[in-house]
Amino acid sequence: MTDDFSQAVRDLVRGCDRAALATALPGETIGSPPWPYVSLVLVAVDHDLSPLLLMSDLAEHSKAIAADPRVSLLFDGTAGLEQPLTGARVSMLGRVAETRDERLKRRFLARHPDAEMYAGFKDFRFYRVVPERVHLVAGFGKIRWIGADRLLTVPPLPELAESEEGIVRHMNEDHSDALQLYAGKLLGLSGSGWTMTGIDAEGIDLRQAGQVARLPFDVPLTAAGEARKSLVSLVARARAA
Repeated sequence: MTDDFSQAVRDLVRGCDRAALATALPGETIGSPPWPYVSLVLVAVDHDLSPLLLMSDLAEHSKAIAADPRVSLLFDGTAGLEQPLTGARVSMLGRVAETRDERLKRRFLARHPDAEMYAGFKDFRFYRVVPERVHLVAGFGKIRWIGADRLLTVPPLPELAESEEGIVRHMNEDHSDALQLYAGKLLGLSGSGWTMTGIDAEGIDLRQAGQVARLPFDVPLTAAGEARKSLVSLVARARAA
């Protein structure tokens, strides 16, 4: 059962491109003891489920984490539901730190291409959140605290992370027709112009303008070399749909 809850967390977190970030404003900022502060942030998620952020030094949340790195991120999967409280949401607790890892920067910018316009500004920095535990609410009777050590029942593949950029570029440049099939036939999404923004052991991430989507593999990858076979299998399933 824990695996089912962990899977629900991973699916929701990886399927979001934004989250509510909660920090503790320093007392000197507001003239009182530290105070909870919530703001909207754009998010990408690394292969190990670590959220990636791009934030300005001028933002209040950046000032807050400089004093206290403990944060909480709310990933909301309730959009469009008639009864929102029946939908899934995940509160992730962790600690945030600046990252200079170029691979992580590229993964964030692939997820949010418009951020290229300001990512190079001197006051903007990339951050990585290391999860410590999450709280999943996924409907009646589906409420659990899950430790970070129990989240990744499918281990990340370092080789896939290193080859990801090339795979994504190849799919976008040479197999855009396959991406449209994924979106239209397998996910029931309308419109054209879908692009791939990422691939991990459990699936791929797609984007069309302001809309994002997540497509899981039929079977999780156990090696980076299996990626091509899984992508081809998805095309076959889409054409047969």
